[in-house]
Amino acid sequence: MSERAQILVRHGVDLKTFREEIETAGVPVVMKDLVADWPAVRAGRESPRALADLIRGYDRGRVAKVIEGSPSIRGHLFYRDDLRSVNFIRTQGTISATLERLLAIAQQPQPPLIFLESMKTEDFLPDFAAAHRNPLLPGDIPPRVWIGNDVKVQTHYDLLSNIACVVGGRRRFTLFPPDQLPNLYIGPLDFTPSGTPISLVPLDSPDLTRYPRFAEALRHAQQAELTPGDALYIPYGWWHQVESLTPFNVLANYWWNSATSYGSPYSVLLHAALCLRDLPPDQRAVWRTMFDELVFKDPEQALAHLTPEQRGLIGPPTPRRAQEVRAILAELLSKPL
Repeated sequence: MSERAQILVRHGVDLKTFREEIETAGVPVVMKDLVADWPAVRAGRESPRALADLIRGYDRGRVAKVIEGSPSIRGHLFYRDDLRSVNFIRTQGTISATLERLLAIAQQPQPPLIFLESMKTEDFLPDFAAAHRNPLLPGDIPPRVWIGNDVKVQTHYDLLSNIACVVGGRRRFTLFPPDQLPNLYIGPLDFTPSGTPISLVPLDSPDLTRYPRFAEALRHAQQAELTPGDALYIPYGWWHQVESLTPFNVLANYWWNSATSYGSPYSVLLHAALCLRDLPPDQRAVWRTMFDELVFKDPEQALAHLTPEQRGLIGPPTPRRAQEVRAILAELLSKPL
């Protein structure tokens, strides 16, 4: 395999730089030492024990979901061969107790996987956010915290923008642009390891006989290894695999979407698959043109011959238009097949 291209690294990123240069460009960027002054980052640089003790100080004892896997999976959260089950289990435990478990097995050569996944700080560590401000985002976008050992989160995407901040340990991120979807071999939409569809191709041992197009995806891959205090901007829809590289790892991430939307794009995708995908090719071509013109094209070009008031159900987004469209859809979907 050829060496991965490195994600662009920027130093001294401030709010103006992020908004005017990074976010608008829509490509991933490593922001070196963005949160180096966080108390948790300073503790993480000192030792795993110091970081664990700091986090325990924020813990209010609420029971969290704990992902566990046997040593045989080598930290890789994935499907079993049938794609109907996963290779890990979900149990429960407090944060403090799980931290102690992680520290106790940190020196084992092949430890079991232990992972606290995507914990909302307002629920589990309510004072964490106030002491760990993200300088690029408003305070109403709260962080989530991820804690575990050597974990590989399989290549997936989020329909949100993301800033991932490494607090303790080291993490390797491998990213693919959204247009590489055809080469990533997406798994089932209705059964996923953690709620988001994933690529079925293991990054570290791809079977290019079974998944030949993945070779093209690798040519577009970008990679970065982050240490405590570093942050990575992952734009909306970019595929990413996340690998924890040390026996004790902590990450805080921020998800947001500033776009106005009156529904879930997934519902549109599923409805289109139901109504359009299995039509004859000539009919699908008609609807492809319709979608390209009325959905994906700039409406000021596609509908320039109509005033905004004349555009009706495909007019500018407003709560009233959303209610009218949703009422029509509800009536249509309520009819028997």
